[in-house]
Amino acid sequence: MSHSQTRLPVDLAQRFPVLIVANTQEHHDSIILRSAQAIAVALHEHELEVELVGSLEEAEIAVSANSAYCCAIIGWGLCENKQDQALQLIQQIRQRTAQLPIMLGMSRAHQSRVPLAFVENIDGFIWQPEDSPEFIAGRIEAAARRYLDSILPPFFGALVNFAGTHEYSWHTPGHTGGTAFMKTAVGRAFLDFYGEQMLRSDLSVSVGELGSLNDHSGPIDEAEKYAARVFGADFTFFSVGGSSASNEIVLHSAVTDGDAVLVDRNCHKSLNYALNMSGAVPLYLRPRRNARGLIGPVPRTELTPGAVAQKLAESPLATNKTAKPVLAVLTNSTYDGLCYNVQTTTRELSQSVDRIHYDEAWYAYARFNPLYEGRYGMHRGERHADDATVTVTHSTHKLLAALSQASMIHIRSGKVPVKPALFNEAFMMHTSTSPQYSIIASTDVSAKMMNDAGGYLTDESIGEAIAFRQAMVRLNNEIQQRNAKDWWFGVWQPDQVDGVPFADVAPHVLRHGDAWVLKPTATWHGFGDLGSDYCMLDPIKVTVLTPGQTLEGQMENSGVPAPLVSSFLSSRGIVVEKTEPYSILLLFSLGVTKGKWGSLVAGLMEFKKHYDGNSPLEQVMPDLVDSHGDRYSGMGLKDLAEEMHQDMLATKMLHNMDEAYTLLPDPVSSPRDTFAKLVKGEIEQIAVRDMVGRTVAVQIVPYPPGIPLMMPGEKAGADKKAIVDYLLAMEAFDGRFPGFEHDNHGVEIERDSQGQPTYKVYVVKQ
Repeated sequence: MSHSQTRLPVDLAQRFPVLIVANTQEHHDSIILRSAQAIAVALHEHELEVELVGSLEEAEIAVSANSAYCCAIIGWGLCENKQDQALQLIQQIRQRTAQLPIMLGMSRAHQSRVPLAFVENIDGFIWQPEDSPEFIAGRIEAAARRYLDSILPPFFGALVNFAGTHEYSWHTPGHTGGTAFMKTAVGRAFLDFYGEQMLRSDLSVSVGELGSLNDHSGPIDEAEKYAARVFGADFTFFSVGGSSASNEIVLHSAVTDGDAVLVDRNCHKSLNYALNMSGAVPLYLRPRRNARGLIGPVPRTELTPGAVAQKLAESPLATNKTAKPVLAVLTNSTYDGLCYNVQTTTRELSQSVDRIHYDEAWYAYARFNPLYEGRYGMHRGERHADDATVTVTHSTHKLLAALSQASMIHIRSGKVPVKPALFNEAFMMHTSTSPQYSIIASTDVSAKMMNDAGGYLTDESIGEAIAFRQAMVRLNNEIQQRNAKDWWFGVWQPDQVDGVPFADVAPHVLRHGDAWVLKPTATWHGFGDLGSDYCMLDPIKVTVLTPGQTLEGQMENSGVPAPLVSSFLSSRGIVVEKTEPYSILLLFSLGVTKGKWGSLVAGLMEFKKHYDGNSPLEQVMPDLVDSHGDRYSGMGLKDLAEEMHQDMLATKMLHNMDEAYTLLPDPVSSPRDTFAKLVKGEIEQIAVRDMVGRTVAVQIVPYPPGIPLMMPGEKAGADKKAIVDYLLAMEAFDGRFPGFEHDNHGVEIERDSQGQPTYKVYVVKQ
């Protein structure tokens, strides 16, 4: 079924009412008011509902709260004396639902009064009293149906139509539309929880009408082509294994045994696992770190042909020193929201490689707001004949609206032509032959949402993030004015923009990328001279700073470790994205609602009050005391913060963390060769304190931030002992502060009779 044939079922159509905006207060405005009830009755006969509001103000509230209308009728009597407000309402509708039909209700006698700005932005006129309510309802119904038939994207539309046929299923899945679940009590509970509609739409590749993700046919093919147009790609593949599988697909499509690959050391572990599988030789691109431990971008100096050639020449694992790397991988944006000028990085890397992969798992929204232009892989800027072929992976589920595991792979051909049928061979290595159709549908819907309203959705997120950032600075200013020795949480962002203090910058100025560029002379970001336009901070990724460390990275005598703040907020129902020793990352995603961040500010203020008053932990974090009463009973919140801070000082945790990520371990064998030893059992488990000089057999990945500290086949010699010391500092912290343990993938914990932990890792046998 083609996109143009997709029709909305009647029962779903009734959920999209006609919005009528008419003056219900003043009797003389009778153009719509006199027959509104008659029109509503006529529309009901056409199986359409009506929502009547009495003012432009009410209409703005209605449109903000609900975008699910099938048509909007606005009485000219309301617009005539409030033309700016009326045009603002029309623009608001267009931003959220670009194709929604909008009509003006008026008499022909007043037609000549309608300014050009209205005529250009509406879809027609409703003439009253000249036309009958039945005729008007027919015109509205026709426009509404045309619109409703267009709102569903290709695959989701086909799925909705098929799920409504109530077929008898003789194929997988075995629950056959949920009926199997009805046969037991627990199954019935499952069905009631998720709903019959979700289970009826859980279908199989046996349903030919819906196409197949395996060979990208039918409505799935249409949906992927539609997404490619929306996101600016030559080809797009939907993935149901998240961007972890998508990254592995990309590497497997381009890399084989012995190939050298330039890999961002800041990359996601899925790319490192892909190195295991592909047999590639990694040449690491080293990102900068600032004094506070935030991981920045890979500087341009690491991407030059000379730097690439030097990495290849110095690699003990590369056997062919003359063959250029086949692929370069960069994370964009980084975990902390740093975005490259992709036009610059692509031009630079294209001199050394024929393929570039940008892992943009957390950045799928970039194409839809001018603030990010030129800073995402599928950018709208100039393309050059000698550009490398570019691939991009999006975790559609992370910051767009899609189900978990929804992901997309976008491909833009360059030096290496990409044949979809051959790329699909790598795709099939990492995807199920029984994909979850609801995940595919949510990816399809997400693309349609961004095509329809991406500008509006991203503007809202950016606006809320800016409002929160400025509010935090203003609160700090007020606290300092009241008492210069008092404290508040900081925010990692520019101190000023064009000489204006950040709190005083007009919000519209902060909606432009220039305000967020890491300028060479600015000290706030701590990454030095990266070039005048090389890197930008994404405003929707907000890093809140806790006391204990100066902007220059010096440890202070007292402090408030961020894990304690995050745990406190979590107990209040506020869950942050990422917590480092003295910083917290917050994401202002598309799902953010206006003012939502007010509860976060209130939570931070509540923490401050309890900290300043050293409130008993039994009062502020009772669950922690219940779980570990022997350790925390009788302590105050400030007492615990101070103990944590002093422990970090004593073990030099942050110093060792900085050194550990700055000093790359020594490569001994490739990830693939090391994994072969693991499979064959040629490994042993030892305590971390004994691992100096030993070759690790698995990835060691501290969370956060989820960046590999060590890769399989690497060792930390005596000159890299900071790597071991960092792990030992976390081990000691875990022993002293139960309930705040670190999460380190690749590390197993053994506890003695007193409950004290010992970190253990797998290494290659000597």
